[in-house]
Order: sequence, then structure tokens, then C-alpha cells
Amino acid sequence: MKKESTSDIKNIIHPQPPADFTGIEIDDPAKSAAGVKAVVSSFKHVFGAMPVNRGLKALLNLNQKGGIDCPSCAWPDPDGERSKIAEYCENGAKAIAEEATTRKVTPVFFQKYSVAELSQKSDYWLGQQGRLTHPMVLQAGKTHYEKIAWEDAFQLIAQHLNKLASPDEAIFYTSGRTSNEAAFLYQLFVRMYGTNNLPDCSNMCHESSGSALGETLGLGKGSVTLDDFEKAEVIMILGQNPGTNHPRMLTALEKAKRAGVKIISINPLIEAGLLKFNHPQEVKDLVFGGEKLTDIYLQIRINGDLALLKAFNKILLEAEQQQGNVLDKAFIKEHTEGFDALTENLQKYNLEKLADECGIPLHEIREAADLLIKHDKIIICWAMGLTQHKNSVPTIRELVNLLLLKGSIGKEGAGTCPVRGHSNVQGDRTMGIYEKPKTEFLNKLRDVFQFSPPRKHGYDTVEAIKAMAEQKASVFMAMGGNFLSATPDTEFTAKALQNCDLTVHVSTKLNRSHLVHGKTALILPCLGRTDIDQQATGKQFVSVENSMGVVHSSEGVLAPPAETLLSEPAIIAGIAKATLADKQSTINWDYVVSNYDHIRDLIEQSIEGFDNYNQQVRQDGGFYLPNAPRQKKFTTASAKAKFTVNALHSIQLQTHEYLMMTIRSHDQFNTTVYGLDDRYRGIYNERRVIFMNEQDIKAAGLQTYQVVNLHNHFGGLTRTAERFIVVPYNIPAKCVATYFPEANVLVPIDSYADISQTPTSKSVVITIEPVTESGKIVLAK
Repeated sequence: MKKESTSDIKNIIHPQPPADFTGIEIDDPAKSAAGVKAVVSSFKHVFGAMPVNRGLKALLNLNQKGGIDCPSCAWPDPDGERSKIAEYCENGAKAIAEEATTRKVTPVFFQKYSVAELSQKSDYWLGQQGRLTHPMVLQAGKTHYEKIAWEDAFQLIAQHLNKLASPDEAIFYTSGRTSNEAAFLYQLFVRMYGTNNLPDCSNMCHESSGSALGETLGLGKGSVTLDDFEKAEVIMILGQNPGTNHPRMLTALEKAKRAGVKIISINPLIEAGLLKFNHPQEVKDLVFGGEKLTDIYLQIRINGDLALLKAFNKILLEAEQQQGNVLDKAFIKEHTEGFDALTENLQKYNLEKLADECGIPLHEIREAADLLIKHDKIIICWAMGLTQHKNSVPTIRELVNLLLLKGSIGKEGAGTCPVRGHSNVQGDRTMGIYEKPKTEFLNKLRDVFQFSPPRKHGYDTVEAIKAMAEQKASVFMAMGGNFLSATPDTEFTAKALQNCDLTVHVSTKLNRSHLVHGKTALILPCLGRTDIDQQATGKQFVSVENSMGVVHSSEGVLAPPAETLLSEPAIIAGIAKATLADKQSTINWDYVVSNYDHIRDLIEQSIEGFDNYNQQVRQDGGFYLPNAPRQKKFTTASAKAKFTVNALHSIQLQTHEYLMMTIRSHDQFNTTVYGLDDRYRGIYNERRVIFMNEQDIKAAGLQTYQVVNLHNHFGGLTRTAERFIVVPYNIPAKCVATYFPEANVLVPIDSYADISQTPTSKSVVITIEPVTESGKIVLAK
């Protein structure tokens, strides 16, 4: 076999992060979240990235009314008073540091580094280089990105799009941070161009939630407001780690606890943010050590949630038979259908077997169920721990069954609460970013804009990757995000992108998706949330929708890193003008982006719930969109909420196999890596770790801190993630956890949730292989 030369290695494009260790340090997992350490970490990140005056200006405007909407999670802001000191969390501060940094990636940077050299850098290193300043092009056969004028970039995109045999050969992806205004213009341009190929990040995270809620309740969104948390009696949190992923939720949970609410937490890992919250702005918490949050913690086996929910529902039915007044019979009779089929199905299950299936002792299940028996103001919260399994949609439908049994929909202190990640992923879908648009929406676009929108469903994310792999699509454009690192089956996705004639990324920062490219590639740098957006008629603001359906404004306050940046709406308008020049477009693209009020006027004409949009969005805190389930109204075919029958799904593991879930570290948001620490789990200066049950380590003949390779064999193919460090951790037997994007290579492209097609990133069957050198095992420490 021919050995690769040093020059060959330097010219290889690396889709995966480098498998180099950075020096692991281990500490005990934390037992509480936030506190003084969170404050120190926040200031360290912000003031390490920019001057103090710039950092303070950004932080003091973050999540304030009329200020900057945090580009991190979609947790809602309080409707009333907000903290004058800090209406943000540690990870919000990190997001601001990442975006508002004064470091810059200029054309000189791309002269210094080839694309291949950059691909061999870590994701953390790439993000730390700073803000992109100029549009850049990588011409076919070239090794370095070069500067390109904006108009030339727009014309290049138009040339590629207009020479396709069909508009369906182009794919237009959207990240969840894109504003309402940009998202609406984007989908309008794409549909005027002639396709519904509008996959988005929701396909990979909460698509399962939307599928289940839309079917059962008639609306694919949650039904609670922030005020409901203090009015609840029981809050159940499944498959969610708010301490890292939605830290501002901890404030709501603390207020709920002090109002007497009981909290049930269900998670394979014992997460610090579910144990105790040490509010950094409250003297009481700092002196006495914070507020205990969870009353009952059920450490469930990975993907055991459906069995647990079935057990809860079976216990509720038995309690109703024994004592009565447990179920809301009036609600069930008036507002639901399918109750008899559900009760008949649950009778077939044995509680002991359900307990064994979810890995929780039956007496612990009964203890939690007792709270559900006694109370009916119940909120159930969940995130990707529920949505990224093959049986995710049935699991969430079973969750809805529980709430319907108790009449816990359409009343104060009760309802569904899917907690979204990206700050406007819910708003993007409301704006029409969807590959399967409803007929009513397309008809409205037709009537308002006088064109015939395409009716054929487009590609979702998984289908888009396969289309590129099969060369059915040859142009890929991403409005934000880091598509390669966010998607499953990294090597497969990389080859799919490399099949394209053109890849285009609208971005604020450098990421790995820019380095695994089509034959020609463009990077188009855009303004961020913190940047002042100046258009022809003056300073502009955008709007977003949070997890609870509140639409509000976001206005940048900082000078952009370069005068060469354009806003997302302006970039879309530029592409649309160039691409649709020969078509009869009814849109004056220059006019609509000259003042974003014009875009909002178009949204008002096109989408239900946006009456007087420009007036309402200027109100303090914005406005709520209509939410029928909150009013006990269900827009299903029967106008009733649906009980569903959901078959139990079991993953059978061989002796040498483990069930892996991918998770975030505390120093990241989605694929953006802020640092190399996971403070709450006690991991410092390292990301290439695999958390394992200590007994599993011994049974497999492994050692603590041993270096191993991880393999997935789905579909007869072997996928490998190299060089991970074995770390003993409190996790159920045969379950393991790894960070993404490092482990995304193991998630098969053909393994996805039924109905929603969300990749199964939380239930990946793997094998573990020790790494040896000269016949000896390798230890990292």
C-alpha cells in the first residue's frame, strides 16, 4: 500500500474534527447550576472577545425590551419587568462573545490558509478566529478562497440556479437563528424560483414534536406560557438539560418551586441544572447554596421514555377505577376522541415489564405517578432527548395522552412545552420555511404575490443529503448554520456536499461547512443580531418568535465588524434580483429591504395571526400568536384532541453493543464550541470522551481513561469515530454518551424517526474497540 506523502496529507479535506487530545482533566460532577462560577465564566468569555465598553453595551441590551434577542436558545423573556442587571444566562453571554467579538477573518486570512489546512483545525479554533468580513469565493480547482464583489457573487449564484434542468435540483437550507423577515423573504424567493426544497434545522431537532402535536392537538407548537410555570402543580421534564441548553429556564423553575410546584426530572444523566439552581443575582441563593429543584429524579435508560409514559398512563387508569376523580372525565367526553381505544391498549401491558423496559424500579414510577394522580395542573417539558429516536413521535403522542387524561390542556398551569433550541427555529416555520407547506399557505402566497407556488413537497434534511449524494441536486445554499457538522453520518454528508456544483453559506463566523464544499463555493458574510442594521431608510430591527409563541423585536446596538457586511434580507434580495430577473416577479426587492416594515406588511398579508404586525411588534415585549389548544380548541379534522395508541418499541442490544446518545457540553451551543470544558459534568480541556457506566467498563475489560474507537454498523456499513477517552460516569448500564459534532459520524443517514424523519442521534447502537500501539493499550492519562 502506497504511503501518503506529507504534501498529500496537507491537501486532504477533513470532514470530521481532528482526533487530537487537548489534555483531559477530571473533577467531580457539579451538584448545582449557575452561581458565581457562571458569572465569572460569562465575563471571561465576553471581555476576552471584545473591549469592556463594547461588551457591557451588548450585555445591558441583551433580552431587554427593544434590545437584542439572544442568538442562543428560544426560551421566552418575562412579559413584565426584566432584570436591569442581567436578563441573560452564561451561555447567552458566550453567544454574545462569539458573535460580537472584535477578531476578524479577512481576505488576508484566506490567503494564509488553504481550505485543506483549515479543515485540519478544530471546530473551536475555527470559531475563535473571528467574524467574516468579505464575500469569498472558492473557484473550481483552487485551494484558497478569494475575495469576490457582492454583485459578482449574486450573479454567480443566479447563473448556477438558472442553468439547472429543474428548480428541484437546488436545495435551500435554513438555520434557526434567521429572523422572521429574512425567513419570509427567503421562502418567497425560493418558491418564486420554483421549488419547495426548504429543509431546516427543525428537521433534525423538534420535527418529531411538531408531527405529534399537530396530529393530536392540531397545532405543532407548545400550549403554555411562561406565567403558567408558577401556576402549575407538577412540572415534568423529560430528555432535557436546561442547565446547559436553556439556562434561563432555571429561573422559571426556581419561581415555580417557591410557589409550591413539584418537579419530576427524567433523564439518563444526573444533570446539575435539574438538581439545584444557584441564582447569581439573589443573595439568598449565594449565601445558602441555591434552590433545590427536582423532587423526584428518574434516571431512565436511553429511549425508555415511551415505556415509562405508558406505565404512568396505566397507573392513572387503574387509580381511576379504584378511587375515581383521577381523570378529567368531563374534558375527555367533550374535547377528545379515542379514549376507549387507549384504555383497551393499555390493559395489554404489564407494569413490571414496562418498569424493566425503561430501567426504573416500579416503586419509583409509582411515587412519581402519585403526584400525577393527585394533581391536574401539569406541564410537561421536553427537548431532543425525546425527539431524536425512531419512536419519537409515538413517545410524544403518549405524553399528550397523559395530559389529555388529566384534562391538562387549555387551563392555567398546564400543557405541552417543547423547548426549542435555536432562537427563531419556531418563527422560521411560522414564516413558511417548510418542505411540506400547507395548501392554504400556498394559496395565500398565490393571491398576494400573483404567482403559482410549486405544490410538490420538497426535500427535508435527510432527503436533501440523499439527493445530493445521488446527484439529483447540484446547488446547495444555507441561510446560516453549520450544515455538515449538524447533520448525521458526517462522511456520507461530506461526499454529498462535494458532489454539488455550487455550495453557498450565509454566515457570521467560519465553520467546517465552508471547508467541505462543492466544486465552486461561496461564503457570504452577514450581520448578526448584535450589529446595527442600516438600510436605505435608516436603522432597522428584525423580529423573532420564541418557544411560547411570542413575537418580538430584536435590534442591534454595536458597530458591525466591517462595512462590507450585508444583512440577511439584503443578501436574499440581491440573489432574488439576479436570479428572477427574467421572470415576472411582483416584488420590488430593493423597496422591501429598504425598510423592514415593508417586509412585515407582506407577512401581515400572507400569514394568519400577524394583524397590525408593525404596530404590535413595537409594543413592549411584542405579542402572542393565536394558540387554539390554550383555549381548549383543537384544529384536527374532528375538532377534538386525539388519544392515540402507540406500540412499544424496544432496541435489543448484543452483549458487545451499547446505546449511545449525543449530547452538548456546557461550553457549546449546537455545533458552536465556545470552549473545551464541561464544567457541570466535571470534564475540562477535552471533548473526545465517552461517558460509560463503571460496571460496563469493567465487564468489557476496559480501563478508565483508555483510548478507544467507536463503531456503528447500521445497514451493513461500518462508521468509525476515532480516539475517544473512556470516562466512568453515573449513567445506566449499556448506555453511553458522547459530544456532538464529534460523534455525528456514527449517526446513520438511514436511521431516523418514523413520520418526522428526524435522525436518531439519541439512540445509536455502537461497539467499542480499544486502541493499541505496539500491542499495548493506549491511555490518555
